Amino acid sequence: MRAWIWTLVVLIAAVTLALVLREHSGNVVVLVPPYRVSFGLNFAVVAAIVIFIVLYVALRFISWISGSPERFRLWRGRRAQNRDRALLESGWLNVLEGRYDQAEKDLTKLLAKTRSHSSRVLAGLASARAAHNQGEYQRRDEQFKQVQDEAAKDERLKVAAATAMAEMWLDQGNPQEAVALLQPLQDVNARFLHTTRLLLRAYRQLGQHDQVYELTRLLVRRSAIDRDEALAAIEEAAAARIKVGGIEQFKTIWGDLRADEKTLPIVALAAAQVKAEADEYDDAARILEAAINVRFEPSLIMAYANCTPEHYARRLSKAEEWLRKYPNDADLLAALGQLCLTGQLWGQGEHYLKRSMKIRNDMRIHALLGNLYDGLGRSQDAMRHWQLASAVVVGALPSVRTSRSLPAAETQADPDIVDTAFAPDAVITDPSEVQPLAASAADFYSEDSTSPTPAVEVVAPASTTPAASSSNDDDEYFDSALPPGVDTSIISDRPDRRVD
Repeated sequence: MRAWIWTLVVLIAAVTLALVLREHSGNVVVLVPPYRVSFGLNFAVVAAIVIFIVLYVALRFISWISGSPERFRLWRGRRAQNRDRALLESGWLNVLEGRYDQAEKDLTKLLAKTRSHSSRVLAGLASARAAHNQGEYQRRDEQFKQVQDEAAKDERLKVAAATAMAEMWLDQGNPQEAVALLQPLQDVNARFLHTTRLLLRAYRQLGQHDQVYELTRLLVRRSAIDRDEALAAIEEAAAARIKVGGIEQFKTIWGDLRADEKTLPIVALAAAQVKAEADEYDDAARILEAAINVRFEPSLIMAYANCTPEHYARRLSKAEEWLRKYPNDADLLAALGQLCLTGQLWGQGEHYLKRSMKIRNDMRIHALLGNLYDGLGRSQDAMRHWQLASAVVVGALPSVRTSRSLPAAETQADPDIVDTAFAPDAVITDPSEVQPLAASAADFYSEDSTSPTPAVEVVAPASTTPAASSSNDDDEYFDSALPPGVDTSIISDRPDRRVD
């Protein structure tokens, strides 16, 4: 649009000048002593315009020539900037695509050639990310130290480097290092939402529930966290804070929670446990009832059924109201059975437990039935249900059969030993006549010694009577019968040894 306007202005000026020159047909005289130059007015005007244009072009040309070094410097800078941008884009794309070797080549080339401060920092972070994804943590840390030195001069680059490295620390499972990088940034400016989210993640890994609770509240106020994720973090942190604070700090912590947060299952269980430990069973029951009315969770039902005999009646009445709404809930029926057992209502408790067992074969139900029958003196039924409870846990149990006879000893791997148990006073006359004998319980242990006695085959003197009869007592406990299929050629028994 501007070009059209200027064209119109020039056209109007040209027409106006032509009309004016047409009406003025005088002469122009230039006196330059001793010369006198005379020419028409029209020629003078045209000549002046031409001279102006020529001078303008000449001056612009001189200016262009004089600015060539600076222009060349700018051209080189733009070319280097385009090269750096291309290498940086290629490096990050290769990192995101998982081609880490090619990424490191591009980034190394960029680090060697670039003069841009920000390009060096970004290239270093990309190289550190590539090393991290490859599991080369030492090289990643070395690269990050260089990045820190480069980013120290620029606050924005410093924040970016710390955030990127903290995320890598969290991926590696080192939340302490991540907190050391992120907490100073959070203290300076809490509006860095990504930093706050990373810090929340680090504190959750560390189990520091007070910080988790505060940061989650901060992110919720700024709508920077998903609602389900926020509820999960608050549920975990609030339950831990309630357990740590105990009954002394219960009122403060409980009052800080919103109504929907108080009915979260883990929070309600922790609060009920603290109240029960302080013997405030009615408050514990009310907390669990409020949570059950919102979420009918099995863990809440199970906790509600645990009470003392003095408080079972109120809970049993409330559970029967829930039974009208959930008549076929196995967990609720089991809880009713447990409450009946607490109040020693044996028949009603058996009725509820059997109804629950028809719906689901559960270890807890069998265990409760076992306790019920044990209390009634029906030991066989109690043992049967306890066995069924263990079978539910470990699966089908193997049947164990008791064997009345000892298995035959394995003799193939026995050492070459000889027997002296039958003639302790005998003298070995010829070692070549010693025969190897299989080891047995009778040959290795004597009545007057607790340590094994090596058995040695000997040639006794004529006056010495074989002492085979002295081992008859041992034979009563040793089964020398061989199992079928055993090669007897590997065993050498003495002829004077009785084999049963």
